[in-house]
Amino acid sequence: MAGFNRVIMIGNLTRDPDLKELGSGQSVCRLGLAANRQYKNRQSGEMVQEVCFIDIDVWGPQAESCNQYLQKGRQVLIEGRLKLDNWQDADGNNRSKHSIVADRVVFLSSNNDAVSSYDEQDKSSSQSSSKNTDVLKQAANADDALVKAAAEELLQKVEEKTAAPAEAKSPDAAFKDEPPFQDDLPF
Repeated sequence: MAGFNRVIMIGNLTRDPDLKELGSGQSVCRLGLAANRQYKNRQSGEMVQEVCFIDIDVWGPQAESCNQYLQKGRQVLIEGRLKLDNWQDADGNNRSKHSIVADRVVFLSSNNDAVSSYDEQDKSSSQSSSKNTDVLKQAANADDALVKAAAEELLQKVEEKTAAPAEAKSPDAAFKDEPPFQDDLPF
């Protein structure tokens, strides 16, 4: 039976990138990612912060870009597949953990610039940065339905946050002089 294995995460790096050159000449960069989730506990009514820590493996030219431009604390968007690693520790115990093999890494920063290491492979000469919202708008037009859905959701949240202060300034902003629905019912 065919399966589908796709992961999209946005989070902050928990450590500096670790670049290694394999014997075959292939580069691999290991990143540590922390993705936060905040929700309201229905029983207590308190806001709960949940953190997911996961390792990311980036291969090839993307690995070199990640090593060059990323550092601990930097926000990134990761798109890839989930992988289960199995090994034996020094005591002979079987161990396992999940990690993500990245197909695409987008560098997001605190000053709202974004650069995709995926794009740098093809366009290394042009280093133009765009706003996070521009990246999300581009991703919202992507062919991949999961990327599109995630980007649209994030873009909507960004637009809500930027629109909220503008609405708060004007007391008449919430007032609409139209009925809440248009109805052509015969009764």
